[in-house]
Amino acid sequence: MADGETSSGRSLGGLRERLPSDRFEAERLADDLVREHRFEIAVVFPLVGAVLLLASAEGLLPEPLAFNPWLVLSGVLVMRSPLLAGVFPLMTRRATAGVLALCGYAYAVEYVGIQTGFPYGEFYYGVDLGPTVGGVPLGLPVFFLPLVMNAYLLCLLLLGPSADSRARRLVSVILVVLLMDVVLDPGAVALGFWVYPNGGAFYGVPLSNYAGWVVSATLTVFVMDAAFDHAALRARLERCAFMLDDLVSFVILWGGVNAVYGNWIPVLVAVGLGAGLLRTERFDADLLGAVGVGR
Repeated sequence: MADGETSSGRSLGGLRERLPSDRFEAERLADDLVREHRFEIAVVFPLVGAVLLLASAEGLLPEPLAFNPWLVLSGVLVMRSPLLAGVFPLMTRRATAGVLALCGYAYAVEYVGIQTGFPYGEFYYGVDLGPTVGGVPLGLPVFFLPLVMNAYLLCLLLLGPSADSRARRLVSVILVVLLMDVVLDPGAVALGFWVYPNGGAFYGVPLSNYAGWVVSATLTVFVMDAAFDHAALRARLERCAFMLDDLVSFVILWGGVNAVYGNWIPVLVAVGLGAGLLRTERFDADLLGAVGVGR
């Protein structure tokens, strides 16, 4: 018994030694983890994810695995990890309040949308995305926040000094969010993630959906402007090469899904987003080589 207790104590002690002792060490460990696994996170996970989603939609996976909500959410969280690690050092109380406000908005607008069809158009979920409250998946922020936050960050990098103008930021973020949803929604509809029962003019997606995203993008700009220190945010973007890797995953996964279903306009838009990412010059040679455009 004593030997067992001693062994258990050593194990617990070793675990405590590996855990970060303070926030700064936690930030460093998160950075190191994402940096060391950029290829797997930004390239392998979306490729595997696209294959699993397509296999689920085509009935090629058995029931426990097909569109398994926990598998979907865990995979999405891994792909979100570059963004999470990137903003972690910037999460002051004000920034945390801003992110929570965006989470609250995401739940509220989704609930209103499900109940009334406003502002995105009448729709319902065709795939189980985990536990829900009032018909809204609890994991909704995992899908909503990265879309709008990545658009905001990409615009800061692409605009450079011009990003000091809120008007330019607003117009640019709205445009990028719309472009991202031009890629996302047709692919999600093709997979059956959600369904617009009345159809829509753009690959089964109603144009009202895009009007709704104009509202969401506008709100995001004002909240992000109020929540984050712009100088600190830009400095972090400049020195954190992986901060927009989640967008690489987005382009690979949803561009691939749309290509399989012959949604060629969304595919072209995904390629355009990829070109915009390359213009930021924030991807090192290893990741660029991994996606076939480096070295």
